[in-house]
Amino acid sequence: MNELLDQLMVAIKAGKRKDARAATAAALEAGIDPQSVLDALTEGMNDVGKRFRANVIFVPEVLVAARAMQKSMDLLEPVLVASGIEPEFSIVIGTVEGDLHDIGKNLVMMMLKGANFKVIDLGVNVSAETFANAVAEHNPNLVALSALLTTTMPAMERIVSELSSLNSSIKIMVGGAPITQAFADQIGADGYSADAASAVELAQKLCA
Repeated sequence: MNELLDQLMVAIKAGKRKDARAATAAALEAGIDPQSVLDALTEGMNDVGKRFRANVIFVPEVLVAARAMQKSMDLLEPVLVASGIEPEFSIVIGTVEGDLHDIGKNLVMMMLKGANFKVIDLGVNVSAETFANAVAEHNPNLVALSALLTTTMPAMERIVSELSSLNSSIKIMVGGAPITQAFADQIGADGYSADAASAVELAQKLCA
């Protein structure tokens, strides 16, 4: 692989934002295909995800890597659009109504962007109506629901029910500290992930 792309991957793995941005800029200035730059970003984040799942690194390190990736994406996204390279899949994501936590959601969002998903972020405290309107507007492949409070789990169930009744083809994935596979099955979600790294794998699987 090109030396600049190697530098980019190393910067992402180490969570070095300035180095990641500089390597991205240098690669684009050198005329390297933007898809190849994106592939290097994705490979770097995939490595971060693997190390996270193996308990080699933890959430703070993943957040740092994701922020480094975002610095690269800030430069890369306009070039991808100009080149006609668009994400193959899209996802609407948000923290459910009654819940204001967003660290986990934001981490999932950043890693999905690094995997070349178009991400429509609805933020926190998102009602079923807002999710439904976003699905109608954007026609995404997936919807991702996050909850950190046990008190907001019923809201997640209501949202899954409403979205499923409005669009039977939409795939819904759920996650958050109190959420389990059993709860996901109970409310009729299409998938559950325990962490941000596996959320990307799940999203890719549901879109396959």
